[in-house]
Amino acid sequence: MPAKSKDKPELTPAERAVLRIVQDTLPDSQRPFAAIAESVGVTEENVLGLLRDFKDTGRIRRFGATLRHQRAGYKFNAMAAWRADDAEADRLAGMMTARPEVSHCYKRLTYPEWPYNLYAMIHGKSREQCLAVVEELKAATGLADCLVLFSVQELKKTSMAYFSFFRFFKQ
Repeated sequence: MPAKSKDKPELTPAERAVLRIVQDTLPDSQRPFAAIAESVGVTEENVLGLLRDFKDTGRIRRFGATLRHQRAGYKFNAMAAWRADDAEADRLAGMMTARPEVSHCYKRLTYPEWPYNLYAMIHGKSREQCLAVVEELKAATGLADCLVLFSVQELKKTSMAYFSFFRFFKQ
C-alpha cells in the first residue's frame, strides 16, 4: 500500500477495508495487525504503514483502546459543566484532563440561558467518588460555578464509523 498524501485522499479498496476493521474491535490476537492484514490480503507492514501514514499526516489523531468502564467497576459517571473564563479555559481544561477519572473534556459555546462552556466527564465507582473529584477540581481550578449531571441510563455508546460496510462498496 503506497503512502497517501493529504492532497491525494482517495483510498484503495484494501485500505478502506483496513480502516473499516480498525475503527471497530481489533482481532483478539497476539498480532492483531497481522490478522487484519491476512483478512484483507495485504502484509502486516502494509497495515502498519497505512496507519502510521494516517497518523503522521494528521488524517487520524490517535489510535487507542476503549475500556468498558462499567465492566471495570466504574459504574457511575457525571458530566460536570463549568462556567470558565474563555481566556482561561485551555489552562483549566489541562488541569481537568490531568485527572485519571476524567475521560472527556470539551469547550462549547455558551448561551444566555446556559452559561457553561467547559465540560468534563468524570468516572467513579460511586456517586460520592465522582462528587469528590468535582470538589477537588473546584479547589484546584478555583472554579465554583459548576453543575453536575449524573447519567441515569446509557442509551448508545459506539465509536464513530467512518468506513461503514455500505460505504466500503461505494465508489
